Amino acid sequence: MDHTSKDNGLDTKPEDHHVEDTTRQGLAAPEEPSQPENTLANRPELKEEDAYEHLGYSYPTWRKWLILTIMFLIQISINLNASLYANAVDGVAEKFHISQQAARVPQLTFLCAYAFGCELWAPWSEELGRWPTQQLSLLLVNIWQFPCAYAPNYATLVICRLLGGLSTAGGSVTLGVLADMWEPEDQEYAIAFLVLSSVGGSVVGAVVGGFVEARQPLQWIFYTQLIAGGAVQLLHFVCVPETRSTIMLDRLAKKRRKNGENIWGPNEVKKRRMTAREVFVIWSRPFYMLITEPIVAWLSAVSGFSDNLIFIFLQGFQPVYKQWGFGTIGISLAFVPLLVGYILAYFSFLPSIHMFRQRRRKDGPDSVSPEARLWWLRYVILLEPIGLIGFAWTSLGPSYGIPWIAPMIFSCLVGIANYSIYQSSIDYTVAAYGVYAASATGGNDFARDFLSGIAALYSSPMYSNIGKQYPLEWASTILAIIAVFVTTPVFYFYSHGEKLRLKSKFAAEIAREREAKMAEKNSSSAHDGGRGEKAMPSDQV
Repeated sequence: MDHTSKDNGLDTKPEDHHVEDTTRQGLAAPEEPSQPENTLANRPELKEEDAYEHLGYSYPTWRKWLILTIMFLIQISINLNASLYANAVDGVAEKFHISQQAARVPQLTFLCAYAFGCELWAPWSEELGRWPTQQLSLLLVNIWQFPCAYAPNYATLVICRLLGGLSTAGGSVTLGVLADMWEPEDQEYAIAFLVLSSVGGSVVGAVVGGFVEARQPLQWIFYTQLIAGGAVQLLHFVCVPETRSTIMLDRLAKKRRKNGENIWGPNEVKKRRMTAREVFVIWSRPFYMLITEPIVAWLSAVSGFSDNLIFIFLQGFQPVYKQWGFGTIGISLAFVPLLVGYILAYFSFLPSIHMFRQRRRKDGPDSVSPEARLWWLRYVILLEPIGLIGFAWTSLGPSYGIPWIAPMIFSCLVGIANYSIYQSSIDYTVAAYGVYAASATGGNDFARDFLSGIAALYSSPMYSNIGKQYPLEWASTILAIIAVFVTTPVFYFYSHGEKLRLKSKFAAEIAREREAKMAEKNSSSAHDGGRGEKAMPSDQV
């Protein structure tokens, strides 16, 4: 669930809509009638290439990773808000005298609102900067915890959870900060790290939630979210600077003007700031690409349904582990193997990332095809159906002589697969869509959050209402069967991704630009008596 996307510094290329490019280049206003020298048209503009050493790209490595680690913790707190509520279901049902099914509705409203919320924050991250947008988002999310904790009635809780989801900027800022500090060809390590926070945050919430539920009253579910949110907001306030290049250039230009230099920042030479039409384009582009781009649609389906399956799967932990006498805290600790799987998967990607980086440094940035990003996923994606079917039939319990650690081992395999699917789908999308990657990954994140939100209503009943015999086993078996169909497209993408990219408007445009650059480079090499470089097909990785 999660998390890391939208128009945030990766989407920097104007479309046919003539949206201004506010990231990689400044925008000069149209010429106006002759006026004094300080008119917008005559103002010399400070561009990125003129002050590259002052931008986030030039931060020392330790500072980049300090900032990224704080963004990692923010993502953990965001996903903790989504998952920790599961431990409030019993308390909410008892407090308001409603069914457990009705008590899960606030979880649905938060996740579905979050799916839209992180898209709605994207333009303001571009226009106003990452820092104030993130601070405002965190402040609002923290404020909504109070009425949730003291809700006098059920409707108040539902509405405040919905507002909390809408207030969550999530990946629209997080991935933007990443893109502000690393060039596209250097982002893989950072992306892999942030993906870990997106999937891991939900498990952290499940582990912490068991202790809170067992030892504290209902209000502490929301107090815990508030404490986590307040802590990361303070860390962000103190340790994270503004990283948006246009904002930094504006500040630098003002400083230079005080020293007598006639120079202006990108936003200072614009006749007007972002228009309502441009805001709408940024808001709508992820949804437009989700509908019209085959790659975005398929990868979002794969990633979204995988996350949906995981969410349903997690609801089976309580009835499964109760068979071995696990209490509330014991069940929460049963989620730890899933977190171990996420961490193992993260480290398993590092060698392939290193291999591709070395290849690009040696042969050029276009020497590795986007489909190569799916190379490692082919080997680990089958762990999802294997893990689900294994978990299903080790759920028979102690009456069949099965130890409690058996389903935990299989849940670890599921964790490895789920991280790998999300990491590879984001990485592939960034490679295939270039400057449009933020909007493309926005569709991916929307699918994950929205489908997970819907699953909140039917996940628990699924583990109790499927058949009179073996309901736990058949529920996970059905998930395993669905997982087979959900994961199969990955192999098609790996083998035929190039053809599919040509059928996708935005991806095809990026591919043509990539080919033009390669042709120009090869032509230059030929004139120099050298050999042209050739992109590495995915089957040659």
